[in-house]
Amino acid sequence: MPGTVGSFPTSPATPGPAPVSQVAAAVLAHPWARTGLGPPQRWDPAVRALVDVILSSPVPMALYYGDRFEMLYNQGFSELIGDRHPAALGRPAAEVFADVWDTPGVGDIIERVYQHGESFLQKESVLPVGRQLAAGGDHGVFTRGHSPARDSTGRIVGVLTVAAQTIQLTHQLQSLSDFAAALSGTLTLDDVARVTLRYMLHSFDADQVTLAVDEGPAWRMVRRVPGELLDEADERLPPLWRPLAPDSSAPVVLAAVSGMPSFTGDGQPLRQHAVDRHDQKIRALAALPLRSSVIRGGLGVGYQAPHGWSAAERALLAASAELVGQAAERARRFETQHGTAQLLQRSMLPEQLPALPRLRIAARYDPGVDGNAAGGDFYDAFLLPTGDLGVVLGDVAGHDVQAAARMGQVRAALRALALADPRPDAVLVGLDRLVASLGTETGSQELFVTVVFGVLDADHGQITLASAGHPPPLIRRSRPDGSATAEFVALPAGAPLGLGCRPRTSTVPFPPGDTLLLYSDGVVERRRHSLSAGLDRLVAAAAAAASGDPRALCAVATAAVAGATEDDVAVLAVEHALKPSRSASMEMPAEPTAPSRVRHWMTGQLTAWQVPEAVIGAAVLCTSELTTNALLHAGTAARVVIDLSAERLLVSVADSGTRGTVTRAQTDTLSSRGRGLGLIEQLSDAWGTDPTVRGSTVWFEILIPAR
Repeated sequence: MPGTVGSFPTSPATPGPAPVSQVAAAVLAHPWARTGLGPPQRWDPAVRALVDVILSSPVPMALYYGDRFEMLYNQGFSELIGDRHPAALGRPAAEVFADVWDTPGVGDIIERVYQHGESFLQKESVLPVGRQLAAGGDHGVFTRGHSPARDSTGRIVGVLTVAAQTIQLTHQLQSLSDFAAALSGTLTLDDVARVTLRYMLHSFDADQVTLAVDEGPAWRMVRRVPGELLDEADERLPPLWRPLAPDSSAPVVLAAVSGMPSFTGDGQPLRQHAVDRHDQKIRALAALPLRSSVIRGGLGVGYQAPHGWSAAERALLAASAELVGQAAERARRFETQHGTAQLLQRSMLPEQLPALPRLRIAARYDPGVDGNAAGGDFYDAFLLPTGDLGVVLGDVAGHDVQAAARMGQVRAALRALALADPRPDAVLVGLDRLVASLGTETGSQELFVTVVFGVLDADHGQITLASAGHPPPLIRRSRPDGSATAEFVALPAGAPLGLGCRPRTSTVPFPPGDTLLLYSDGVVERRRHSLSAGLDRLVAAAAAAASGDPRALCAVATAAVAGATEDDVAVLAVEHALKPSRSASMEMPAEPTAPSRVRHWMTGQLTAWQVPEAVIGAAVLCTSELTTNALLHAGTAARVVIDLSAERLLVSVADSGTRGTVTRAQTDTLSSRGRGLGLIEQLSDAWGTDPTVRGSTVWFEILIPAR
């Protein structure tokens, strides 16, 4: 027979030997004359052709011949039956599979097809004869087709079985529940995108996955392809979105706008929208809309080879897009609420603290609970008519809009009272009357407010403080040898505001080199731990701090007590500098060349200030990473500030983005994709992030070595 693929020689012969598999070679060498099939040269032409097809097929196939169902199969089927091969060749199937032949769905199916001549399809069934386990330790799942095998006269002489493994689809269905569970834990669109890209890429073994969402009026899209440098830390980073035009005709955008999915089996679906070679190589693409009432979006899955989109795969993609749409809707609602609460909270705090030559000031506020509610912690620092500095930190009980509103009233009233009469005890007595009046007005007996207020006299090197039920202030005192101690101010706490507060003042020395720290109870209180233990840890951490720089000390204080807190955290620090510091700033535009311009400016400025070369190199490198991070993730202009004192160099980069606080994980994505965090931690002595009214400030500190 012409055209045989290496099974049995026929005439005319094809030039050269045809390649045969190991199983095909075993079939060729088997003594078929001893079986019902007889010697190969006497086989019926139709049977011979069927055997040729079986042996040349990459799909698992087997022929059960005659009344005894003697077996002949190919390489793929031999792998399914495991160690039953090669003894199964030519033997009756009932003997080969004696342990399972009588199991429903095995021998009875073969016999029925043979006797009645009707084909039978077994969908999504576990192959009971296999000894191989699929990935993950599960039995392989197959779709098996059984058809009658006929000779050239049309007589049924056996049964042909074709087995198609569907374990990938099965695993996709199983992982769909895992995908839903992962999406249920997402809070932001960045979280949704990160989980979606990871799941779709691995579950569908895709070459590219994209997610697009509307940003009214424009669109933004994020993409992931296999082989990207994404380690475990990067998985926690915000995805890098790229903007799309409002009238973009990208397939995922069209699917989002029309609400209709599209499937391309072979072509160049991204030819007009390709941004790199990854897009250009995509030949098959599925684009599906995200079903949501509050957000428009699209999901794309692409392959670099032609791909037939089966009905089952389309249904699975649709279910995945449905889950993504629901998660995106929840995330959009959360981000809206979160942004409103954060903006309300931060707008009631001072956007900028006073810049004084001898008093350096820094503050930090971290919302408690899940960050989705406004809180009542507040801080402030302002110049008094006497030329002294007034500092305050307070806590209005509650985590809602009402608490934030009360906080705003108390803060505004305190400043007004202090500008009229800066004596701390007089200020708190006036606040006590205000809080009592607010409680009477609202009919609430649960208006609980604590506050500590102080006046810093830099000329005389002293602080006068008064407290209304607030945790005691802390002072970090420097020694001539460079070491430091920390101690709480012996200040009577008194009663909270609104309860007839009669505060007493304390005046303590505050010479150059010392730093005052005011804090809320969220810094030191933890569940199942005593307050005294938290206070002890705060004292120890402040004394062990590398310097008395207020920004660094705020970071040290918020991390002093281990464990999460459900309360808000507010910290205010003021350092009485040994010498006035020198400062300079630069506005960085949102342009690709901005980091380079910042590097040149900073190098020139620090060189002019005669900063040691080692410090300049480290500072410029760290600043380059921070400015690149601000450009990538905030996408807005930023302000770079350098502040040099005799002891340290402080650099901060403040952006005006609205994506929230830059976290340690986010900083790891600085320009070199994973190098940034290591650089900052290795080259600086302290670093941290501070939220502002809009955006975030990332800073680092490098100590100046003694000359």
